[in-house]
Amino acid sequence: MKIGIVMGSDSDMPIVQKAMDTLKSLNIPYEAHIFSAHRTPDEAKAFASGARENGFGAIIAAAGMAAHLAGAIAANTTLPVIGIPCASANLDGLDALLSTVQMPSGIPVATVAINGGANAALLAAEILAISDAAIAKKLAARRAADREAVIEKNRKLTEEK
Repeated sequence: MKIGIVMGSDSDMPIVQKAMDTLKSLNIPYEAHIFSAHRTPDEAKAFASGARENGFGAIIAAAGMAAHLAGAIAANTTLPVIGIPCASANLDGLDALLSTVQMPSGIPVATVAINGGANAALLAAEILAISDAAIAKKLAARRAADREAVIEKNRKLTEEK
């Protein structure tokens, strides 16, 4: 199973790159596309409608400003959709956050923090890990490594006194 990643514009690439890097670190295959909910609605719908048949287990959708992409994708698939609200110059991403998180009943979108590309990838991996023990093991190892990194930073800090 693989993860689908869609972004509304190539300006979202720095945020999406964090998701792609995280998936790469876990050896989880993904496919990334640029589809706009407003400028390419037919292409976005076709991607979402065929996602399950094309081997996707979850979809990450990143968009800023009006941020309708995650909702448009979710409206056309029953796969889990994870929205990444992307910051823009005007409202620092609050507009995108509200657009992504405020979905109508029946069309859920899981939403991570503004610019939360890495967490979107981790959530997608956790979804796949429900039925994939190898991914679950990789996630557990990552958590353990993150824990050890914090412990090491604390050790260095306390030794500096």
